[in-house]
Amino acid sequence: MTGALYRLGGFAARRAKWVFGGWIVFAVAIVLIANASGRPTSDDTTIPGSDSTRATDLLEQKLPKQANGSVPIVLEAPSGKLTTGDNRTAVQKTVNSLKRTRYVRSVISPLSQQGSNQLADHQTIGFISLFLTLGSGDINDEEADEIFAAAGPASDAGLDVSAGGYLGDQLSEPSTRLSEIVGIVAAMIVLVFVLGTVAAMSMPITTALVGVFSGLAVIGVAGAAIVVPSIAPTLAIMLGLGVGVDYSLFIVTRYRRLLDDGHPTGEAVARAVATSGGAVVFAGGTVILSLLCLYFGDIPQVRDLGYSAALAVAVVIVASLTLLPAGLSLLGPRIDALRVRSVPVEGAADGDRPGGWTRWANGVGRHPLIAAMAGTLVLVVLALPVTQISLGAQDNGQMPTSTTIREAYDELTRGFGVGANGPLLVAVDVKPPAKPDTKKENQLQAQQQQQEQEAQQQVQSLTLQLEEEGVPPDEAQQEATQQVEAQGPSEKQQQQLTQEEDFYKTPESDPRLVKLQKKISNTKGVDEVSPATLNKAGTAAAFSAVPDSSPSAQRTRDLVQTLRDDVIPKALKGTQMTAYIGGTTAANIDLAEKIGEELPLVILIIVGLSFVLLTIAFRTMVVPALAAAMNLLAVAAAYGVLVAVFQEGWASSSWGSTTPCRWSASCR
Repeated sequence: MTGALYRLGGFAARRAKWVFGGWIVFAVAIVLIANASGRPTSDDTTIPGSDSTRATDLLEQKLPKQANGSVPIVLEAPSGKLTTGDNRTAVQKTVNSLKRTRYVRSVISPLSQQGSNQLADHQTIGFISLFLTLGSGDINDEEADEIFAAAGPASDAGLDVSAGGYLGDQLSEPSTRLSEIVGIVAAMIVLVFVLGTVAAMSMPITTALVGVFSGLAVIGVAGAAIVVPSIAPTLAIMLGLGVGVDYSLFIVTRYRRLLDDGHPTGEAVARAVATSGGAVVFAGGTVILSLLCLYFGDIPQVRDLGYSAALAVAVVIVASLTLLPAGLSLLGPRIDALRVRSVPVEGAADGDRPGGWTRWANGVGRHPLIAAMAGTLVLVVLALPVTQISLGAQDNGQMPTSTTIREAYDELTRGFGVGANGPLLVAVDVKPPAKPDTKKENQLQAQQQQQEQEAQQQVQSLTLQLEEEGVPPDEAQQEATQQVEAQGPSEKQQQQLTQEEDFYKTPESDPRLVKLQKKISNTKGVDEVSPATLNKAGTAAAFSAVPDSSPSAQRTRDLVQTLRDDVIPKALKGTQMTAYIGGTTAANIDLAEKIGEELPLVILIIVGLSFVLLTIAFRTMVVPALAAAMNLLAVAAAYGVLVAVFQEGWASSSWGSTTPCRWSASCR
C-alpha cells in the first residue's frame, strides 16, 4: 500500500492545480445537484418484531386513519373559555381551516361530542386532534409549516397555539448551524496553536470543509435512491469534520518535517502521503467499518444512519489523500507563512529542556507497569456506573421552552396531566369481526320498559289517591304525571341513557372490546382510556390509553410492560383477538430495548473486524489486541461518566442542569 500511496501523492503534487481545481468543481457541481434533488430524507421508524411495529402494520392495513396516531394542535385562551364567545368562533374556524389542508385526513374538534375529552375541565385549554396522511418518518419542514399555518385563525384571534406529536417535533428541530460554526472556529484556533502558522492551519480546515460539503451532497443525491435518515447529515458533519481535520493533521505534520529535512516539495508530499496516508487509510477504514457494522443491529433507522454517514466519511478520506496533497504542493514552503508561534520540529531532540508532554511520555516509559495499572484503575472506576445504564428517549419536556413542541407539552400538562403528552395507542385485531352487544341492548331496553311500566303504575296509583281527595280526574292525572316525572331521571341522565342505548347498537360495544378497554382502564398507572374506533368491517379497532406519568418516565415503561405481558393477555384469554401497544411512546421504549439487546453483538462484530483490519496493518496481533482492550475500556468509562452525570444526576447542579424526568421520583 505504501507504494500505491506514494504514487498517488506524487500524482497529486505534479498535477496540483488540476486536482485541486477538480475537487472544487466537483464540490460545487455535486452541491448544486443535491440542492436540485431536494436532498430527500426519510425515517424508517419500524423496529422488526416489536409490538409497536405490529400495531402500525395492523392499522395501516385495516384502519389507515389511525395508523399514524393523532397529532394535537393545542389551544389556550389567555382570557375567557374556549367554549364561549369569540374564542369558540376561533376554534370552529380553525377546525374548518385544518379540514381543508391537503395533508389532513380527518379532524376532531374539542367542541364536538366525540372530542369532549379534548377539553380541560376549566375549558381554557383544549386541543384539536389531527389525523394526517403523513407519518412521522415522511413529513418534512415545508409540509409541517403548511399544516401548522392552517391553525392561523386561532392565533389571529389571540389564542396561544402550539403543535405536539411528530408535527411539533418536525417544527421544533433545532438548527445545528451555530454549533457547526463554533466547532470550525474552535478547530481553527487549536490548529493555529498546534501547527504555529495560519497557512498550515488552512489546509486541514479546507480539506475538512470541502470533504464534508461534498460528502453531504453525495448523501443528498443518494437520498433519491436509498433511505437517508433525517439525522444522517448531522452525524456526517460531526464525523466528517473530526475525521477531516484529524487525518489531515497527520499528513501536514509529516510534510513539514520532510521539508525541514531538505526534501523538495513534490517529494515531501509524496512521502507524507505514503507514510501518514497509510494511517489515514486504516484509521478511516476502521471508522467506515464501524458505521457499516450498525447493519447488524437489525434496526432499519440505525442501519440507514450507518451507511449514510459512512458515505460522507469515505468522501472526506478521499479528500485527505488527494485534495490535501494538491493543496500542500501549491503552498510549498509557504506552509510556514503567517507564523503565530514557534513549534519544535517533530522528532527533534531537546534533552536539556524537554516539553511537558515529552516529560510525561518519558515518565510513562520509565514506569510502564505502574502507569498501566493506574490508568486502568481510573478507567475502571469511571466505567462502574455504566452497569446501571438504562437506555431511552427523552420526552419533549426537555426541549427548549421557545419551541412549539415544548409549549404544547407544558399546556397539555397543565390541562390534562403529563401523561397526555405520550398516549399509548392500542391496536386490536378483531377476530371474528366485532358485533353489537345485543344482549346488553336487550337488557337495557327491558330495564327501560320496566321503568316505564312502574312509572305508569305510580301515576295510576297517585291519580286514584288524588281523586279520593276530591281532585277532578283530569287534574288528578295531570298532577300525578308531573310528580312521577319529577321523581324520574333528569334530562342529563336521560340523555346519557339514550347515548348508552345508541352505543350498544354499534360494533364498538362488542363485549370482548369493552372488556379489554375496562381492564386497561383499571390498570394502575392508566389515567383514562378513549372510546374505540372500528373500521367498517369491524376487524380492527384502535383506542388510546393515557398514562399518569411522562412519556420518558420509568413508570411509563413499566406500564407498557405490564399491559403487554399481563393485562392484555388476561383480558383476551379465550378469544381470537390480539392487541398491540403502539404509538410514539411505545416505539421509543421498543427502540431502547432493541438497542440494548443488539448492542453487545454490534460491539463484538466491530471489535472483531477492526482487530482483523489492524492486524493486516501492523502485521502483529499484540497491537490490535491492546487497541481493542483500550478502546473498550475507554468507551465504557465515557459512558460511565454520562450515566453518572445525566442519569444519576451526580454534580449536574453545578452547571445548572437538572436530573431528567425519567429518573426523578417527583416526575412519576
